[in-house]
Amino acid sequence: MSERVFTLEVHPCLPPSLARLRELVDDLYYSWDRRVRGLFYQIDPECWEASGHNPKVFLRRVPQEALERAAEDPTFLEDYNRTLSAYDTYLEQDTSPEVAPHLDPDQDLVAYFCAEFGLHESLPLYSGGLGILAGDHCKAASDLRVPLIAVGLLYRQGYFIQSIDHEGRQVAHYVPTEVAQLPAYPRQDGDGEELRVAVDFPGRSVQLRIWSVRAGHVRLYMLDSDVPENTPEDRSITYQLYGGGTEMRIKQELCLGIGGVRALRKLGVAPTVWHLNEGHSAFQLVERCREWVAAGVDFVTAMEAVAGGSVFTTHTPVAAGHDIFDPEMVREYLGAALGDSGLDIDALLALGNGRAEQPGFNMTSLALRGSRFHNGVSRIHGRVASEMEARIWPDVPAQENPIHAITNGVHVPTFLAQEWGNLFDQRWPAWRSELSNEPFWSVVDELPDHRYWSMRQSLKSQMLRDVCARVEARCKRNGMAEAMIRRMTRFIRDPEADVLVLGFARRFATYKRALLIFRDLERLKQLLNDPERPMILIFAGKAHPHDEQGQEMIRRIHELTLDPDLIGRLLLLENYDMALARKLVTGVDVWLNNPEYPLEACGTSGQKAAINGVVNLSVLDGWWDEGYAGDNGWAIYPHAPGFDPEYRDGEEARDLLDTLAGEVAPLYFDRGERGYSAGWVQMSKASMRSTLPRFNAQRMVMDYVRDLYGPAARHHRRLTDEELAGAAGLAAWKEHVRACWDGTALELIDEAPDALRHGEPLRLRVKAQLNGLGADDVTVECRFSPVPHPRDPGQTQRFVFSPTGGDDDGDPLFSLDIQPRLNGLQYFRICMYPSHPLLGHPLELGRMRWLLAATAA
Repeated sequence: MSERVFTLEVHPCLPPSLARLRELVDDLYYSWDRRVRGLFYQIDPECWEASGHNPKVFLRRVPQEALERAAEDPTFLEDYNRTLSAYDTYLEQDTSPEVAPHLDPDQDLVAYFCAEFGLHESLPLYSGGLGILAGDHCKAASDLRVPLIAVGLLYRQGYFIQSIDHEGRQVAHYVPTEVAQLPAYPRQDGDGEELRVAVDFPGRSVQLRIWSVRAGHVRLYMLDSDVPENTPEDRSITYQLYGGGTEMRIKQELCLGIGGVRALRKLGVAPTVWHLNEGHSAFQLVERCREWVAAGVDFVTAMEAVAGGSVFTTHTPVAAGHDIFDPEMVREYLGAALGDSGLDIDALLALGNGRAEQPGFNMTSLALRGSRFHNGVSRIHGRVASEMEARIWPDVPAQENPIHAITNGVHVPTFLAQEWGNLFDQRWPAWRSELSNEPFWSVVDELPDHRYWSMRQSLKSQMLRDVCARVEARCKRNGMAEAMIRRMTRFIRDPEADVLVLGFARRFATYKRALLIFRDLERLKQLLNDPERPMILIFAGKAHPHDEQGQEMIRRIHELTLDPDLIGRLLLLENYDMALARKLVTGVDVWLNNPEYPLEACGTSGQKAAINGVVNLSVLDGWWDEGYAGDNGWAIYPHAPGFDPEYRDGEEARDLLDTLAGEVAPLYFDRGERGYSAGWVQMSKASMRSTLPRFNAQRMVMDYVRDLYGPAARHHRRLTDEELAGAAGLAAWKEHVRACWDGTALELIDEAPDALRHGEPLRLRVKAQLNGLGADDVTVECRFSPVPHPRDPGQTQRFVFSPTGGDDDGDPLFSLDIQPRLNGLQYFRICMYPSHPLLGHPLELGRMRWLLAATAA
């Protein structure tokens, strides 16, 4: 029996002159303000690293003498006071003048629901891109002073910590987080008791504690089921992010959706806009509907009122990324959660009807039917999502349905290297207020080329030192011989070595094709080992614990790192998190991304790299399709989805290696007489200059404010004013339209001419059989386009017919008298769709009737 080991943590006492450090550690403002984090680093660099960059842990463990030295150091105190002044100024900021015309901070509030939030590694509540995006959204909302709160779950273990063993197997470690180490505090009532809400599950009630996290101007409210009143099974609901099977998933999503709404009510918070960031929180729609029904409102009116103030963002075109539950499981859990509220469970289940090829209760379907404002996260993804979800609006061409596109952006203060930030501060002190001003960023070209190159090389050297330490630590842990470790790190041991570094870091999902570059292994070996143009290829990323194919990709890359021709040229890093991401996106030379088109919804890691002057070499998918300009990186043109996957992968892998060999390496190593590559500097500057203003999170959040939040807030007021008169009228009108629509038709009265002279009018008359609807219930349109069936809505010109009475049978007539704007051959079609002044989108009913060829004969 071994001896018992006790743990004792002796906390230091803060000198009075440093008292406000406690205030700084409790505000995640530190997650994007490097000056704050720099204070802790200055006090004790070793303790800062040992604490995992967690300010709260740091203040519990930093030596007392280090604090005393800092309190007497004039240089540190100057930095400390300057940082506090900047922090106070930040907190005093009013709502941005850009936001004010769209949202009234005294009247409007956005509630942003998400299953994960990635603000900083000290708050491990994220797994990957969705969480980082949510964190960036909150940070940018704080910067702009958008009236926004966030709602999520406080996971006691979070997502797993990854290690890779000596055989290349991913090992998932779930390490319990001590809540006292997090910048989170339980909310309390006036008597000092913790605030709780409950969600009923079959046979029991689950208690949820409410936590509060501050991030500048934004508050995050997190729910936690690990309380003594719950059973051990229910206490584990909020242990792991995306842990367990489908039943655990539905429990988490009920706690997030239903529990989240109840938590805000308990806190006295009354949002006017509800943003569902992915379908995980869609049960909040059900709870808000329950509240109206409990107040005596009928179901269809309640659902209309709920949907009118709801925004939904879908983030993945991959079918496996959408939660689908067994309808009977949903019936059981919703039946318990809703109790005797009077809600029709069958009607709720119908809202979740999914695709024919994926039967079940689809959370994305529920979110789409329960909201009126929807978007994908890039231009391509918006189009793909419209096609994937076309069943929601069955008669409407996919390209016209109500799914909008807002391309993701990254939070620049978080991911821009501190060295770049310092340089910008020296040259252009107001650069942070110019983030979305494209003309402003031509200033990047003013930076002297030699200094720019030197900065990029310095950042690469810092990264290589970090990578070398990580590789050594992993190899030693796995028992690798010292001689082998030296071979593995021989090309990065000297951080000043002249080598081209390629980075590939992201989730190991099959569609991201991590192994694409290895398809022609011999050619890749030749490229990496070219003595005149040497390269290093760095991989990092996690695979979901249940994704065997993803884990096999990691094992295969590990195997390749031991290939005699690749040792030291190919490196695999473990436990890809925000800290490692910040190193890689600032330090590599080229960022690789080669997803299977069109399955990359956005790909924000490439944006993080580009704002730091890293050059992208990527498939034209997601954001890069919009960001690529020819002079700011390289593009792999994807094959359309119909091609044989083997053929497609082979061709795109060849393009990738051809580009590396023929363009990337020659440009990087073309040093001329200057000692650096002027051509590379120009491309790197173009990467930074073109990405900073267009793909930052402030621009993204302003797009949400302008295009979705503002319209949703106004729409919600129109529907709920005067005791829901608008919602009730709209719901009744929709029921009437649905009952009549199948009997509607369009008929052309006069034969349409097939030719006109320039300047001659086109006169058209149609008769509408409306089956009980009125002429003011529909809009009749004539649509001109240069092709018969345009896929791009921008190619279509629309002209609205005017009602002109009725015929002898009482059917309404509509007429159009216009002069076509274009000359030459063109095409037009005539359609009709339901129309009402309170619709959030003209085609939200999903009904459309076309004038058919047989009708005109």
